[in-house]
Amino acid sequence: MAHRAYAAPMHALALSLAILAAPLTAQAVESEAVESPRARVTLVAEAASVAPGQSFRLALRQVLAPGWHSYWINPGDAGEAPSLDLDLRDGGQAGALAFPAPQRIPYGPLVNFGYLGEAVFPLTVTPPADLPPGRLYTIEGTARWLVCADVCIPEEGAFRLDLPVEAAARPDPAAAELFRQAEAALPRPSPFAVRLGFEGAKGAIELSGPGLAPGAVKEAFFFPEAMGVIDNTRPQALALRDGAMVLSLARGVSPVPSPLAGVVAMTDAAGVRSAYAVSAEPGAMPALPAGMPLWQVALLAALGGLVLNLMPCVFPVLAMKAMGLARLSGASRRAVRAEALAYVAGVVIAFLAIGGALLGLRAAGMAAGWGFQFTSPVFVAGMAWLMLAVGLNLSGVFAVGGPAMGGGARWGSLGTGVLAVAVATPCTAPFMAAALGAAMAMPPAGAIAVFGAMGLGMALPHLLLAGFPALTRLLPRPGAWMESLRQLLAFPMYGAAAWLAWVVSVQAGPDGLVPVLAGALLVGFGAWALGVAQASGRRRWIGRGLAGAALLGALALLPGLSTAQAPAMAEAPGEAWSEARLAALRAQGRPVFVNLTAAWCITCRVNERVALETAATRAAFEREGVTVLTGDWTRGDPAITALLRAQGREGVPLYLFYPAGAAAPLVLPQILTERMVIDAVAAGRDAARPAA
Repeated sequence: MAHRAYAAPMHALALSLAILAAPLTAQAVESEAVESPRARVTLVAEAASVAPGQSFRLALRQVLAPGWHSYWINPGDAGEAPSLDLDLRDGGQAGALAFPAPQRIPYGPLVNFGYLGEAVFPLTVTPPADLPPGRLYTIEGTARWLVCADVCIPEEGAFRLDLPVEAAARPDPAAAELFRQAEAALPRPSPFAVRLGFEGAKGAIELSGPGLAPGAVKEAFFFPEAMGVIDNTRPQALALRDGAMVLSLARGVSPVPSPLAGVVAMTDAAGVRSAYAVSAEPGAMPALPAGMPLWQVALLAALGGLVLNLMPCVFPVLAMKAMGLARLSGASRRAVRAEALAYVAGVVIAFLAIGGALLGLRAAGMAAGWGFQFTSPVFVAGMAWLMLAVGLNLSGVFAVGGPAMGGGARWGSLGTGVLAVAVATPCTAPFMAAALGAAMAMPPAGAIAVFGAMGLGMALPHLLLAGFPALTRLLPRPGAWMESLRQLLAFPMYGAAAWLAWVVSVQAGPDGLVPVLAGALLVGFGAWALGVAQASGRRRWIGRGLAGAALLGALALLPGLSTAQAPAMAEAPGEAWSEARLAALRAQGRPVFVNLTAAWCITCRVNERVALETAATRAAFEREGVTVLTGDWTRGDPAITALLRAQGREGVPLYLFYPAGAAAPLVLPQILTERMVIDAVAAGRDAARPAA
């Protein structure tokens, strides 16, 4: 990040004006100031004289030049809180500095917690009870503080106060207003009951008590005392109901202490800011502020399911769909309706099963998102063998009932629907991302309803057939061409099997291909044995037995895949994504493009080929100094899962562009074009450029 050079004379002038505007007058008991072009710092006493054993207050007072800031106990994403070490040479005790409630101070891609203008940090001092009157009570201290603008500069200074000792302490009227304002700026004890908790990357804090009602609070923010507990850059959504206020939190990188203390600052409808010191033991996460209503989420889910039919992941299943539709041509209305409804049922059941599995895994504390099953090479190998078996069936090696397998049984249509969803889950279609993110934040019943709506959306074409069977008249009439079509459609299934075998090689390395290919050989043998038995019509039990034995042999190969080590994603562009690397690049003020992808995500691979790895895109990245970070979710990764959820997503692809100095990323669409990426980089550059 380029730093502006501030001229010292201008700073001195600005600081002098700030000091003249400060409330403390020259008559107050104040130490000699430590001054720089950035800050003027003094030690101030509220008493003109002190009495033996009677406590009084001091304050470390900072008056900062415009544009400079100092820090709270938790400085936020970077910084250091001020400190003061007192030497009471005549004895006595000194308390700790009290910190005013902080403000959020955006600083490039970071957010700091601290102070602008003036900050006063009071503390209590108690002289010894045997201190004799008629002498001076000497206080010496050394303070250190950090001030930042475009650069950060550590400063320090030594202070001394000599206060007369009298039989009764005498207050200093000149300092009374300063200490009154300092007291008002401190967080007050909370009158509210507090609950807080985290679930995965999300969390919430709830305050309940009198005075909290819809419209009573305009904005609020929770400042934890522990660093790194929350993501300071994320907004905290506010929800109010009678007697309670809830703020959403985004989990940070540090463990949550027990108890977790902090400050909740809130601004009421009249613009008055109040701050309360809170502390609570982490527990069950309070209900988050309500997002979209269920009907809106369900509508997005249905649209996403409908678009999912056009995503690259579903192309292999189009063979089964085409064969099923072709067989419906010329059938009776009753048969058309039954077959279509069976397919719809299969799709919806599969979506409900996936939704239930996701909710169950989340409840068990596991990081699982959309397409989670494809992070397992065991599942991918099994799907590769299933695609091979479907292809062999379409090629006529063996026969199984159902539209997908060459027959007309309703069970076959239901199975085709289930298989279509299983193959489609590597993809996340437009509208699906927002729906999935909202669904996983809902109660279980609402989440299951959203998954059901997604299934209905994907099955909508067959729903239309069920409602209007006469539409089948638009299909070609059945004939000999259907056999040729059936055999032709086997080849997309073989292609899907080959693609899935390649995915296993990415997940488990080249050695992972050995059990996949061996299993494919056994599946092929079993299909041939079953087909020979069906063709001969005699001793079919022998063929079924051989097919069953071959299947068991293939399944026995799977356990070795679960323990295989995943190699690095060698062909991924750029550097490997990590939270630390992203934070370091953003702290340097460099633009960053984050690509969250997986080998089994066909949409991801297509986007990379047509939009991310083109000569024009690479030239734009190089021209603007963009660093590309690639997060590989092929075998799952809790850190990547947390990033997905922080962006309200449940699966890949996800594309984030962080312009230089921006506090939040630009989220690009899931279907990319080269122009979209180049325009996003240009927009980020223009937004980061300072105004003339």
